[in-house]
Amino acid sequence: MPPPPDLLPPALLPWADALRAALRAQQRPDLATVALEALPDRGLAHVHLRLAGTGLLARLPKQSQLGLGAADHLAYEAACFARAQPGGHTPRLHATVAPTPALPRGALLVDEIVGRPAQLPDDLGALVDALASLHALPLPAEHDRAPLRDPADPLIALRDEIDAQAAHLGAAGLDAATRDRIDAERRAFDTVCAGLARPRRTLIAFDGHPGNFIVDGAGRAWLVDLEKARYGYAALDLAHATLYTSTTWDLASHAVLGADDLLAACERWAARVQADAGERRWIVPLRRAMWLWSITWCAKWRAVSADAPHAGDSGGEDWSTALSDDALVAHVRERVDHYLSREIVERVSDEAAALDVALAR
Repeated sequence: MPPPPDLLPPALLPWADALRAALRAQQRPDLATVALEALPDRGLAHVHLRLAGTGLLARLPKQSQLGLGAADHLAYEAACFARAQPGGHTPRLHATVAPTPALPRGALLVDEIVGRPAQLPDDLGALVDALASLHALPLPAEHDRAPLRDPADPLIALRDEIDAQAAHLGAAGLDAATRDRIDAERRAFDTVCAGLARPRRTLIAFDGHPGNFIVDGAGRAWLVDLEKARYGYAALDLAHATLYTSTTWDLASHAVLGADDLLAACERWAARVQADAGERRWIVPLRRAMWLWSITWCAKWRAVSADAPHAGDSGGEDWSTALSDDALVAHVRERVDHYLSREIVERVSDEAAALDVALAR
């Protein structure tokens, strides 16, 4: 029996056909016959298809932001969902759909969370609670952390990621003052990395910006995008949920937080994870580091997004604008330009300094 009519734009019909064929090949004919509905194209890493009437959502990777091959990426993303699930604020993983010639990056089937986009600052406490649920999970023994990233020194590993992305700053066309400010922040982070102190290691999302949350009818925040989770430093997630470059990224959750909002979020997070004075001192240095990661990613996207998609590539990182809807690409380009402007670079840097003073009171 043919499936019911799909609610899909023409560009997604090949994705739908490939998903159905893969489900049939992997003995899930029940799911291969349901109608598929497209969620708005709001992200650069996945196509999302709702399996109507099942409560399931198919996450079809467009690329691997971690530079992994298709099979390794699926295993990594599945592990992200499995490790986060005990916290109670992430969708449950039901199955992985192995890569096929027509669906070369495979798919994951997860619970669809029904709700609305986060509205800040009202939902900020709920977002902080969701992230803290990850940070409070017991740290697995070292030999049980794979395949998630678990570098020997997460701070040095983060610096290396920032440095690799910063290689594109020259091609990003920044004015001299903006480049000088970013380079000064990078030198300050080098000094932090040279010290011996480190915060405690936990499971972190590393992509906890407000646009990746859905708030259900009870006011509970669900983190629905988990492909970059790793073992690292929790205050990076706090930063990503509250930085200007995060809260103004997604149109549906767009907000500019005030100083009182930022301070309240930091204090709520510290209480939820029972942060001592030593860990509280890491809130601002890691906030600056997360911003450096974000701003150098913007430079990288500006430099490489015009490239053609990786022909025949079934894995790896690929920021080609050809992989996403034109409206999404236009939005990302506008945000990247905004965040790389001198005004916003100075704003975020100055805001971190002010927060440091406020937390010290």
